[in-house]
Amino acid sequence: MAGTENFQEWHVTEPYLNLHCLLGEGPYFEPAANTLRFVDIKQKRIHTVSLAEEGQPGSSLKTLQLDVPVTVTANVQGRDPQDSIVVGLKYGLALLDRKTGQYEYLNRFAHDGGEKKDARIRSNDGAVDPHGRFWLGTMTDFGLGDFQPEGSLFRFDRGKTRNPIRTGLTIPNSIGWSPDSKTMYFTHSSDRQVLAWDYSAADGSLSNERVFYQHDGPGEPDGFRIDTNGNIWHAVWGESRIIKLSPEGKIVGQVKLPTKHITCCEFVGTELFITCADDNEGEGDSKKYGGGLFKVDVGVAGLPHHDFKLWG
Repeated sequence: MAGTENFQEWHVTEPYLNLHCLLGEGPYFEPAANTLRFVDIKQKRIHTVSLAEEGQPGSSLKTLQLDVPVTVTANVQGRDPQDSIVVGLKYGLALLDRKTGQYEYLNRFAHDGGEKKDARIRSNDGAVDPHGRFWLGTMTDFGLGDFQPEGSLFRFDRGKTRNPIRTGLTIPNSIGWSPDSKTMYFTHSSDRQVLAWDYSAADGSLSNERVFYQHDGPGEPDGFRIDTNGNIWHAVWGESRIIKLSPEGKIVGQVKLPTKHITCCEFVGTELFITCADDNEGEGDSKKYGGGLFKVDVGVAGLPHHDFKLWG
């Protein structure tokens, strides 16, 4: 496929920042501050780095240590994201004070005492839809053996209501919307599928489910972002690459990276910033650069994030 006339390919050989995250995830650009934040799920950290540095990437790195896994972040409408953001945590969706590290759950995955019953699960990836609702998946937490089909996909409306959309999931992952906001995409990594639905702006309901992309390869699709042309840039865990999927679900390009476990990506202008996990069982560059932050200019911009509506 790489030999076809219109296939695009980029090669990245070294990290922008060799941070050695255990499980780097959730890169999120903050335009007003020109910073990038991303999480290390296993180490329960949120990292923030300035993108205005010259010559010494990472010298401005700031790390916020939490006491529970933090998996995904989003801005809140009407709030300065340098002060507070919304985050997916161990037991649910929470509002986080970035200056103190204190957080308050807006809504939990379980409504009946939560912590003991839900000790087996944690949040994973998610995103805010075009109308301010937060979609968030759950899965088996670390240290409990093999991941089980006990995860769910929830939709949180303004932090007040928690709507289970799908249960019996093993590794629910990224969520995104087409440029016209009429299609929602969702990756179920363990099925190696990207699903698509018709998305209703009125109430967030979904219809016309179909398989948009079925992965064929040794790895699993992980996190993604969508560009302004409707292409999905999808990280592939275990294959050292990002694949570019056309709006028709065909692979039309790839970014090759020097380490194996690629987790997610984020657009900053036309540059794609890429997170990954460690590869301590690997060799050479894959082990050396595992958990790093990479970047590459792919010549197209991404869709902006939507803010979570906490009120209204």
